Amino acid sequence: MITVFSDAHRLRNARTELHAGLLVTPHECPERASFVLDRVRAVGLGEVIAPASYGLEPVLRVHDAGFVDFLSTAAEEWAATGSRGEAIPDCWPARRMTQRRPTSIAGKLGYYAMAGETSITPGTWQAARAAADVALTAADRLVRGDRAAFGLCRPPGHHAARDLYGGYCFLNNAAIAAQYLRDHGCQRVAVLDVDFHHGNGTQDIFYERADVLFVSLHGDPADAFPYFSGYADEAGTGAGTGFTLNLPLPRATAFDRWSEALASGLTRIREFRADAIVVSLGVDTFAGDPISFFRLQSADFASYGRMIAACGLPTMFVLEGGYAVAEVGVNVVNVLTGFEQP
Repeated sequence: MITVFSDAHRLRNARTELHAGLLVTPHECPERASFVLDRVRAVGLGEVIAPASYGLEPVLRVHDAGFVDFLSTAAEEWAATGSRGEAIPDCWPARRMTQRRPTSIAGKLGYYAMAGETSITPGTWQAARAAADVALTAADRLVRGDRAAFGLCRPPGHHAARDLYGGYCFLNNAAIAAQYLRDHGCQRVAVLDVDFHHGNGTQDIFYERADVLFVSLHGDPADAFPYFSGYADEAGTGAGTGFTLNLPLPRATAFDRWSEALASGLTRIREFRADAIVVSLGVDTFAGDPISFFRLQSADFASYGRMIAACGLPTMFVLEGGYAVAEVGVNVVNVLTGFEQP
């Protein structure tokens, strides 16, 4: 399996994250990608290649142009105010307030942020652009006939909606890749999100569409970030009714119950008759992850890689979450090797 990787991810190196009432060292850090890449090479998964450059056109197929423009200039606009810390929003257009884009960078941060933990820093935009190119290059391998590819993306993407960032995400790598597959010959694409946290951004992008099926297994949003998205009764709207499947799960879910939910999701993907699968591969379902509450063990990741492979479809994997840094590489690559050796 080809792995696509860019060192530009290191340009995203935030110093602060709002967590548990404190500004802490971010859980989403450059070491995550390094551990995964080291493990890819250690097991001989396959060739590691650099991404091609695709420009903004594929990004703008799923993201709002004003939002993309905001991301591209936010760090510079923030620095120009003389602010000493990293750019973090402190005011949002909450219920019954005007949904109008301000001109102030402080106002724009709140307008475009879906949560307040994620700072924007110098280099964030460049790293996010590189991550999108990583995902697009992996998608293009499927277009060219490969059975599988791995986009080692950082920063992650599945919380980024059409015009919102947050949850460590800026551009939605999985959605950009799924749209690229649709634009290059796939009639139906399934996005399977196995991250602990609900992929609210991916759901938002495809919620009204019948050509992209979104399936997500995640912590019950009544008790887990992002709290306001991912309930079982969210099933799509308009033409997209029935093409979103949310499978929220409770605290302390272990692999027996989690794998049953995955089997249900894979059955729906088969019924959909997908031409390809994009897997939002978050491994924060691991029992040792510091910001989740599932109980999967490292061997379980290989098991579910085999389950995904049994669909027999071209499949690309995009790195999302996973914050027990020492184990992230093992758990990600276990999924990939399980897929490769069903």
